[in-house]
Amino acid sequence: MAFNTKAIVAGIIKNIQDEESIVELELLAKTAGAEVVAKIVQRKTSYDPAFYIGKGKAQEIAEVAKALEANAVIFNDDLTPVQIRNLENLIELQIIDRTTLILDIFAQRAKSKEGKIQVELAQLQHLLPRLTGKGIELSRFGGGIGTRGPGETKLETDKRHIKRRIAYLKKELQKIKDSRHLLRSARKFPVICLVGYTNAGKSTLMNALTDAKVPSNDRLFDTLDTTTRLLILPDGRKALLSDTVGFIRKLPHEIVEAFKATLEEIKEADLLLLVADGSSRNFEEEINTVFKVLKDIQADNKPIVIAINKIDKINSSCILPLNSKNTVEISALYKKNLDELLKMICENLSKTRKFAEFLIPYDKLSIVDIIYQNGLIFSKECLPEGVKIQGEIEEFVINKYKNFLVNK
Repeated sequence: MAFNTKAIVAGIIKNIQDEESIVELELLAKTAGAEVVAKIVQRKTSYDPAFYIGKGKAQEIAEVAKALEANAVIFNDDLTPVQIRNLENLIELQIIDRTTLILDIFAQRAKSKEGKIQVELAQLQHLLPRLTGKGIELSRFGGGIGTRGPGETKLETDKRHIKRRIAYLKKELQKIKDSRHLLRSARKFPVICLVGYTNAGKSTLMNALTDAKVPSNDRLFDTLDTTTRLLILPDGRKALLSDTVGFIRKLPHEIVEAFKATLEEIKEADLLLLVADGSSRNFEEEINTVFKVLKDIQADNKPIVIAINKIDKINSSCILPLNSKNTVEISALYKKNLDELLKMICENLSKTRKFAEFLIPYDKLSIVDIIYQNGLIFSKECLPEGVKIQGEIEEFVINKYKNFLVNK
């Protein structure tokens, strides 16, 4: 990054989950391009309404920052406008909360028009209630974390302009949502969505299954824009495999709200392929985080196959703490056990098929091809009025061509 941010990470620890969250905050800061020079935590059961971490601890942060020549402090929770103003007055440095940090990373990662719109919307929605006092005057820092995306000029505009911009961005996202709905209604194959904690290896798995050549690096939120590729299953069926944005602890509600158009792909999927990092010491917590987000976006009722990835990094004596009939251990990097994973996908994807009987007129024979591509055909009979087909057919095909069902 152009601006060299030397940051102190700070937060309140109430339990073991908070300790892990602080560790993750350090990684997020490094991902954003900051150099973490110190970590300061306060063990207490509540947040200080004026200084979040307490005035005494804030003064300690100010002294450490001066000694280490830090120019930013990153806190592990969202801060109120009052807390931001008080901390900046006391510490006299740029104050960044967790959501601002995550949104900054998203701003770096967004490549498509849709991704950029969603990130800007999330940043403005997070910024709007914080437009007060010294807390918004970040242009004096000349760039850095929290000033990408809407950037310095947006931070110095009034609320009315930002509200107009938010309204405009929402309209643009609605157009994208409508366009995606049309594309989904026209699809010919079932959809499988990759979901999982960030950096679990979703992009690596997508490349291994489809040769998609999606960039896959060992860093948080490396994939932000949705990628979809055709997947040929072992039983000959075709499906669309979509890679989506990774989840994380305390996923900002602004992200969930702004990325509804993208997350809609998950809600509309026929099967979810949950990728988990089996080498992570927070394995179970990360799985639970994913399920929590799925519940938040009302996608927790989908058929799910769990792929425990990175088993090449796991000691042979290690026992994975998850037991499910729809779980398989894999190494996406070394393409280990992918045949078992594909078999499991086939078994669970079949649950999306139902028995149906169609009568397709001869002037609509293209529909016959679609039915064959998306079903297990039991019989086919040519009648004077059209082609009669019986079989187990994908639900989305049945719904799309329900007018041609024999028994509606």
